[in-house]
This record gives sequence, C-alpha cells and structure tokens, in this order.
Amino acid sequence: MKLSAKERTALRAMAELSRSYGQGPVSLTEVAQKEGLRLPYLERIAIDLRKAGLVVSVRGAHGGYYLSRDPEQISVGDVIRAVEHPVLLIDCAPSKGYDYCREAGCAAYRVLSAISSRLEEALDSTTLASIAGSGVGAKG
Repeated sequence: MKLSAKERTALRAMAELSRSYGQGPVSLTEVAQKEGLRLPYLERIAIDLRKAGLVVSVRGAHGGYYLSRDPEQISVGDVIRAVEHPVLLIDCAPSKGYDYCREAGCAAYRVLSAISSRLEEALDSTTLASIAGSGVGAKG
C-alpha cells in the first residue's frame, strides 16, 4: 500500500494533535510548522477530519484544533477513511460502488480483496497514540 500525500499529511497532523491531547486547541500554523507541512493544504485536510468527527475546531485568538476523543480511540484507519474514504486496493469492490467483480472468477479480485481486508484490520488496530509515541504499534 502506498499512502497518498493527503493520507500522509492527515496522519502527521493527527499524530501532532495527539501529542497535544488534553492541552487545549493547537493552531494549524503550529502543526504545519512542527511537521513541515504546507498550511493551505493542511487547512483543506482539517475540514475532512472535522467533518469525520475526528477533530474539533475552536475559533478565536486562542483557537485551533484538538482531537475529539482520546488518541487510543482513534485508529489510523479512521484517519485514512476520513480523507480518502474506503481503504481498498481494488476498484471493483462493492464499497467502491460496484456490486460485482468485472470478470467472473477473477483471481485478482479474490486475492486483492483478502489483502484489502487484512490491510484494513491492521490500520484499524493501529492507534494514533501508538504512532505519535515511540513508534507504530497495535492496540491490545
């Protein structure tokens, strides 16, 4: 799996917000500076994260963004789905809007479908807390 620029930016921003969890809102300018991200791009991604309910925005002089819940309760899969929607390696899967495989008995579909399921399990078992800390890990 190759992460898109949007997915990488979202994960980096969310990891930074998880390091500040419980300390109040953090400005996107601060997140962009700490993570070396382009602010205008981060602002567009923050909209998707807010719409998905992963972050809360606060306006005003001391405003910014903060996680909507504990970093242990937000998975990498949640973040990726917020900015890119389904996590799939194939374009003919039902969750992409298709009700069928394009070719009857397609071996590629079966293999990629199984891989997609395992990938999604791995992403959903990896929390923000684990990637924001000392490295990538899985929850309990």
